[in-house]
Amino acid sequence: MFTFTYGVAIHEEEGDFVVSVRDLDEVVTAGSSLAEALELAADAIEVAVAGRMEDSMDLSPPTPLRPGEHAVALPAHLAAKAAVYAAWKRSGLNKSELAQRLDRNEVEVRRILNPRHGTKIGQLEEAAKALGGKLVIAFEPG
Repeated sequence: MFTFTYGVAIHEEEGDFVVSVRDLDEVVTAGSSLAEALELAADAIEVAVAGRMEDSMDLSPPTPLRPGEHAVALPAHLAAKAAVYAAWKRSGLNKSELAQRLDRNEVEVRRILNPRHGTKIGQLEEAAKALGGKLVIAFEPG
């Protein structure tokens, strides 16, 4: 089981708080404060994950946090979609084959895998099951 929580490294450079994310090389941003840097990091991570999904790129689960890194989680709905998408990519199935397993048409599968489409959680659960897994949602106190 994995969660879509990314390790964010932040270092101060010439008065800016510079962000990098090991698991998403394309995420590089900076803020004038630690809080702003983390907020910008969260936005950049969302854009990077959605972009990888839209471009049909691989999306590996984030690696465990390292000492000194800040944990930044994807919003729940995108995390659920990313988990299903990553499982689909690992499965080797094409979209038509997944559609057959779900007894749906390929257009519906494209929507399920589209990070910007508002797919219902039940459909994501069905897709996870069709891919041999299950979607798990957890609550973590803030």
